[in-house]
Amino acid sequence: MYQEISSSAATAIRELLAAAKLQRGDLLVIGCSSSEMVGEHIGHGSSLEAAQAAFHAIYPILCEAGIYLAVQCCEHLNRALILEREAALRYGYEIVSVRPQPKAGGSFATTAYENFADPVAVEHIRASAGLDIGGTLIGMHLRDVAVPVRLSIDHIGQAHILCARTRPKYIGGSRACYPEN
Repeated sequence: MYQEISSSAATAIRELLAAAKLQRGDLLVIGCSSSEMVGEHIGHGSSLEAAQAAFHAIYPILCEAGIYLAVQCCEHLNRALILEREAALRYGYEIVSVRPQPKAGGSFATTAYENFADPVAVEHIRASAGLDIGGTLIGMHLRDVAVPVRLSIDHIGQAHILCARTRPKYIGGSRACYPEN
């Protein structure tokens, strides 16, 4: 099961990166229910092993692309986010004090905290793209105009996935001209 989770997670993140056309230094948010990945209801079957399988498939791909990863915690930590201090400072995000645990923050956030070089928590970000594994509701952490991204897969483990990229707002009305994206 964990090999399937790892393989699907790698496929999903590669396809999302290709569709979102992110630049080095951009921020990508992931919300992940390890419970959903192993077939349980969100919040009722946390699996550190499933979280680790997904994280260790995703994180090296993002690092190679130069993309910062922000990991959403569960509602027990008010959906705070774990990211590298370097990213928080680059974007001017206020650092808050909390350390996620599997039952308070979630297994995926705990795994990120344990594997990042210098992890910190923040309360709010504006990411350029996102991956929602298991219905964790990451929309609040995306830039204003989110565009759904369809992938060749729709599950990681037993969890449904939804992806989004963002684009700049169109302003100016009918006479405005917009650059090609």
